[in-house]
Amino acid sequence: MAGSQRHDSPGGFSREFHLTTGGAIQKVTGWWIPFLHTVFAASAFLGALVIGWKLHYFKIVKNEHFGYPDEWFPSVSATIGDRYPGRNVFQILIALTAPPRLFLHLFWYILTVRVAPKRAQAFFWVGFLRTWTCGGWVYVTSGDDHDVHDVMMISYMLLTVPYMLLLIKIGDLSPFTHNADVLKLNKRRRKWVALLFFGSIPPMIYFFINHKVHRIAGAYTTYAFFEWALIIFDIMFDSLAMVEFKALDLAVLPAKSSELRD
Repeated sequence: MAGSQRHDSPGGFSREFHLTTGGAIQKVTGWWIPFLHTVFAASAFLGALVIGWKLHYFKIVKNEHFGYPDEWFPSVSATIGDRYPGRNVFQILIALTAPPRLFLHLFWYILTVRVAPKRAQAFFWVGFLRTWTCGGWVYVTSGDDHDVHDVMMISYMLLTVPYMLLLIKIGDLSPFTHNADVLKLNKRRRKWVALLFFGSIPPMIYFFINHKVHRIAGAYTTYAFFEWALIIFDIMFDSLAMVEFKALDLAVLPAKSSELRD
């Protein structure tokens, strides 16, 4: 049964905290980690798209060869990096995505390292580097430095390959739940999302070449659809962790006792 204790500090301030059964000051389900990651990431891209569509539509659909009506849907880079205030809204919301993303990597590592230490370590560092390259193409926009933006974006996509494959491997090793059927179902979901992600890359490259090299009108819009598909599948892949993380409780515990010390 939860209890409440009140203590007066030397400075005259009073402190109050609640102890739940087992001595936890506060407890929250791990489901919130992938949930917040999904909400912040989706809101960042969707918010930038809505703002850009409303305020700068003709500018963000225009590229070096064609504009509206040949090109009528903006690329991810044009949406998130070219215009104020869409760029700034995106950067603020994507910054909020970083903590839950890093917590995802950390807890996957903690809960699988004993079963598969090498794969757990590889996943953690691949995830960390992938997050770093994400910051590269988010905060160095195509308008700031097109080459750096592209290098970071390509690096992010390349790191996504081992990231997804490793998580598919270690996901069913997690001790989050004893329900083997749930783990197997979520593993199949991850495989399908990963296949959709990887399957979108060849046609995206094909239409980008048609735009860049052959200068075909409308090719960049088709390229943009596949580019946005990668974003959707990327966010969807990490959102699947909600299935496993809802069986994980995160608790704040006193160091040694329930009493506050000077």
